[in-house]
Amino acid sequence: MAKAQLLRITLGLKVRQFRQEKGWNFDELSRQTGISTSYLNEIEKGKKYPQPANLRKLAAALDVTPDFLTSPELTKQLAPLGQLLQSNFLNELPLELFGIELQQVVEIIARAPDRVNAFISALLEIARNYALRDEHFFFSALRAYQELRMNYFEEVENAAEEFVRTHHLPDNGGVAAQPLADLLIKNFAYRLESLDPEKYPELQNLRTVFVPKRRRLLLNPQLNERQRAFYLAKELGFNVLQLRERPLCAGVLRVNTFEEALNNYLATYFSVAVLINRHAFVRDIGALFNQMTWNNQRLLHLIAKYQASPEVLFQRFNLLSQEFGLSKMFFVRFVHDVSRDQFEIDKELHLNRRHEPNAAALNEHYCRRWISLALLRDLESSNRQGELRAGVQRARFMDSDQEYLCLSVAKYGYPNPNRNVSISIGILLDEHTKRMIRFWNDPEIPRAIVNVTCERCPIADCRERAAEPEQYRKKEARRQMLDTLRKLTSS
Repeated sequence: MAKAQLLRITLGLKVRQFRQEKGWNFDELSRQTGISTSYLNEIEKGKKYPQPANLRKLAAALDVTPDFLTSPELTKQLAPLGQLLQSNFLNELPLELFGIELQQVVEIIARAPDRVNAFISALLEIARNYALRDEHFFFSALRAYQELRMNYFEEVENAAEEFVRTHHLPDNGGVAAQPLADLLIKNFAYRLESLDPEKYPELQNLRTVFVPKRRRLLLNPQLNERQRAFYLAKELGFNVLQLRERPLCAGVLRVNTFEEALNNYLATYFSVAVLINRHAFVRDIGALFNQMTWNNQRLLHLIAKYQASPEVLFQRFNLLSQEFGLSKMFFVRFVHDVSRDQFEIDKELHLNRRHEPNAAALNEHYCRRWISLALLRDLESSNRQGELRAGVQRARFMDSDQEYLCLSVAKYGYPNPNRNVSISIGILLDEHTKRMIRFWNDPEIPRAIVNVTCERCPIADCRERAAEPEQYRKKEARRQMLDTLRKLTSS
């Protein structure tokens, strides 16, 4: 936060506190100082900083020294807020994206400083206990922004469409890596090199590294054609969209600011929009949804047609909310660590509202009944490198009793063979979905009652159970205790 802004805000907080301690309203403080009520209101909101003469009048009326009134120091009551204002926390909040002014946040905090300061202290304590790093916050804020925009950015769509048209790239699938490499070299003076495993053995888990001073892009030699095309198009996105603040390697070891996280996502969006043209994809999805029966090969055919990874293809399903009115859905990516036989959710996005499933930060076992995990199990047992597995499921979550049509694809974790991946989209089966997707009631589509984690699931005869329902039992024991207590105290 800029020093001038910090001084305005802290001055306003102190004026507000001392005025309220005296039991004065704005009219009384105006009478005591000769300063207009509208100007006093602007001072308290941190929008105006008074001239020296008015500062002396305020200090005299409020029985404090002018030096204390103008210093960054806050009273004991507001001290935690002062620490927050001087930290990087508020600096990194992307408030402007959500239409929020910093003064509004401060004003809310100042209305009940004791309660809000206790809340802030609790949040900071949770962050310390759970080692919540800055980048976790940035990515959470980014995900909220994506959800607010329904994961659709018209300005990036238009930029990608214009780029494809200008450079005569395919607009119906099959954008190859080489033309994208040529454009980076010719239009943006890039040097494309291999990320030499002998020269940089420590960097062999990274996909790309960008060296800005020499405009060198180092590409992992293990990348396949689809991956190369994606990262080259993403690099073009940084340049075409003029995104200056950016991570320097794919995989993002650390994000320093929210702007960096947002720009990385926008460049990714541009890449996906270049590789999978929105108009062509809408036609293809419309044809898929118009089928009366489901066939796994139709989904795999789309991946082959666009020469895209499953992640890229499923990212393009963001068009469903715009073109088909299907906004009640989630995207989730599971990673299966084969060496430890452990499943985790490393990416998720929920549109319209919070859906199930969602990531559990606790060390619990995700429901093995989900199609996402079943495909990963199937992939593990087949042991055929490079193979993709597709599937569909109607999943009814027992806690909410809501049913989702889930489409999923699993793939080997190339180039890391021990980390296989499944990507899934779940669309709430309401009446609108049933009208838009004709195959929803195909009797061949498997149905399952599912939950979030085994530890919280009451299904007694589940053959897929991976852990005992400890959390469910604790919850039930507490519920029974409260029921007994309620009956006892009401008798």
